[in-house]
Amino acid sequence: MHKSILQGLVVMVLLLLIVSCANRGTPAGGPKDVEAPKILRATPENQTTNFTGNEIRIYFDEYVKIKNLQKQLIISPPMSTDPTITPLGTASKYIKIIINDTLEDNTTYAFNFGQSIVDNNEENPYDYYKYVFSTGDYIDSLTVKGQILDAENRKPDAFVSVMLYERDSTYTDSTVYKQKPRYITNTLDSLTTFSIENIKSGTYKLVALKDENGNFTYQPSTDKTGFYEGFIEVPTDSFYTIKLFKEELNFDAKRPKQVAGQKIAFGYEGDHKGMTIEMIGQKPDGFQTRITKDPTTDTLYYWYQPKIELDSTQFIVRNKSYIDTLDFRFRDIDKDSMVVSMASTANLNFANDFQITGTIPFTKIDQRQIAILDKDSLNVAFETTFDSLANRYNFQFEKQESQRYNITMLPGALEDFFGNVNDTLSFSARTKSYADYSNIRITLRNVDYPAIVQLTTDKGQVKYEQFAEKEQLFDFRNIEPGNYYLRVIFDTNGNQKWDSGNYLQQYQPERISYYPDLIDARANWDPIIEFILK
Repeated sequence: MHKSILQGLVVMVLLLLIVSCANRGTPAGGPKDVEAPKILRATPENQTTNFTGNEIRIYFDEYVKIKNLQKQLIISPPMSTDPTITPLGTASKYIKIIINDTLEDNTTYAFNFGQSIVDNNEENPYDYYKYVFSTGDYIDSLTVKGQILDAENRKPDAFVSVMLYERDSTYTDSTVYKQKPRYITNTLDSLTTFSIENIKSGTYKLVALKDENGNFTYQPSTDKTGFYEGFIEVPTDSFYTIKLFKEELNFDAKRPKQVAGQKIAFGYEGDHKGMTIEMIGQKPDGFQTRITKDPTTDTLYYWYQPKIELDSTQFIVRNKSYIDTLDFRFRDIDKDSMVVSMASTANLNFANDFQITGTIPFTKIDQRQIAILDKDSLNVAFETTFDSLANRYNFQFEKQESQRYNITMLPGALEDFFGNVNDTLSFSARTKSYADYSNIRITLRNVDYPAIVQLTTDKGQVKYEQFAEKEQLFDFRNIEPGNYYLRVIFDTNGNQKWDSGNYLQQYQPERISYYPDLIDARANWDPIIEFILK
């Protein structure tokens, strides 16, 4: 009897353990939740008119949370003081909006949440939920639609703000620099089209911004912009195309700073061509200067000798109509050392020169102290040219395929601005065979010349280009194998470069057209392309 009871208790304990284990955790398998949360109600109701409160609650059928609210939420018209929206970082069955701004009379407000509202577990988004209310008797319902393109690149940026400024008694050409728009939407991260909704009838300026600091005003130093020329009348059935561009900044010189002994850096914005730098006041006997440009930043270097025994001085910087006087304080720091390096690549294309550059401006070259030998140790005749601003010597010589060139510079071949000379230098470069390259022939149809034809990478980096003032074939010979995008710049002013637009002067950037297909340039392959432009 006792034994049977004990056995029964053991069986019961085992059964309880099995049931307990089976109930732990989430059962394996089963369908994954792919449904977005559902809205049960909102207080006040969506589309409410004569709104007078400052709190809104939106209730859901499950726990939700908010993600990337700063990027996703678009409030139109923008508010001077941001609303408080909770919860952030936790889950809740409702979202609460506290309005901290003074609302305008007879105005329709729209809160577009983008894809920021997601369920707590699987993060399924409630796509583009929009809560709308009006402080007046009705909801404005007009719409402006269009698309965003990039004036220079194949694809536009994500998160582009598209804005309407009301043409009223306060509107001026500079309004976009100082005031928030009347209405706004955003393309977010997946769309190139836009729709500005809940607009009242009127006359508006249509502007797009890649708004880097999120202040809803145009900052040319950081933002891209685009605009519709003239004004639009709402209601409208038109579909508007806006091209974004980075405006070329007006020239402005920054305060100079000493970066090495007898070397002063002058940062700038805009185009440095035409920029001159002049030191004011008494200068020592034999005073000399040189100016070079930093290869990667918007900086000119002002070199001088001999050393100046002053605490401070002033410089006058000029560039076309620009003129400014800048204060400068000298520092006693070491000068740069002379370092000579190869500016060209080791794989030398047939159309490119062998190049060298230095950390200090060059002043002399003695070609008698320089020899270029091919792989058979035969002397190769060469000539040199000098780019003073880049501080770069170019060596021109006839290049043969499948060759190796050894360049030797004996001591004293080069002299720099401070009288330093080089030690023995040795460089090496080689050429490939013609079969290692590709040739592309391009024929253009329906083109207004002058035009620039470019082959670019997928990131828009220009690898090869040709300029033409009249119709011709464009032969790109001995180019590196790879995938290229073909684009044509309509160079309206014939200055052989692409010119961006200008918002204040209301002119658009020069037109660029992209060939629709990727060009596969293979080694020993000669594609022939016909580009028929619209």
